[in-house]
Amino acid sequence: MSTLNFKHLRYYWMVAKTGSITKAAEQLHLTAHAVSGQINEFESTLGVELFRKNGRNIELTEAGKRILSYADTIFNTGDQLLDELRTEMNARRRTLRIGIADAVPKVIAYRLIQPALNLSDPVRINCREGRLDLLLGELALHKLDLIIADRPLAAGSNVRAYNHLLGECGLTVFATAALAKRYKGDFPQRLNQAPLLIPGEDVAIQGKLLRWLEEHQIRPQIVGEFDDGALMKAFGAAGAGFFFAPSAMRDDICQQHNVIAIGDIDSVIEQIYVITTERRLSDPAIIAISQTAKRDLFGTAV
Repeated sequence: MSTLNFKHLRYYWMVAKTGSITKAAEQLHLTAHAVSGQINEFESTLGVELFRKNGRNIELTEAGKRILSYADTIFNTGDQLLDELRTEMNARRRTLRIGIADAVPKVIAYRLIQPALNLSDPVRINCREGRLDLLLGELALHKLDLIIADRPLAAGSNVRAYNHLLGECGLTVFATAALAKRYKGDFPQRLNQAPLLIPGEDVAIQGKLLRWLEEHQIRPQIVGEFDDGALMKAFGAAGAGFFFAPSAMRDDICQQHNVIAIGDIDSVIEQIYVITTERRLSDPAIIAISQTAKRDLFGTAV
């Protein structure tokens, strides 16, 4: 024997550590027959017997016990090497610090950020949610790399930053099947006198939505206002009222909350922006977010 077959050594080591060919085979994702054959071949190559039967069980021979201490050292050292490499890789991984305005739907935020995790040079994300004005302060202090928001940075702001429109879409009205059955009729008139959940005053879409209701002479029973879109959907899923969400999320909302789409409002537009300190996007992770949003989420080329 001129070289050691490390594959055979690992099979032997797994059998020795588990005390069973069957258990070792399960951990190695092999059949017991295959592991047994590899052990026999290893013993033949070494010229020694490594295991002997003891009733229905197997136990190490003296030679097997001597080899086990070497195998422990070899594979434990290998595991330590892999741990050090993983630690070094994680230390080198860049952190992308993302602020998410609390008015941005969580599903949209996830779908926007997810492409940044699949880059060839992946990043570690650090997400912070809050009011847009507070997040802008952190962006100005370079504590954030970007903000995902439902509105652009206002003109004349003392924060030196730039708006990048990711996409826009209309709204869809949702409700539980039971609630929809109680308020029948054509859309949108069926919302008249119906219980309604609307976004809070900190959400950019609220003013547009209230104007749309007024234009269509709809007088609903507004039973709740929510700055947190996820909380509004939870109330809607419980049957507390009809609620609104971006049409781009239609399938996700119906599946996750067991509700149905009642109608679309194409004239009220929800917009999603990335706000950065860069006039032109250059960070690969932020570019991936922007391109995926325009191509897959909103289906537009803005």
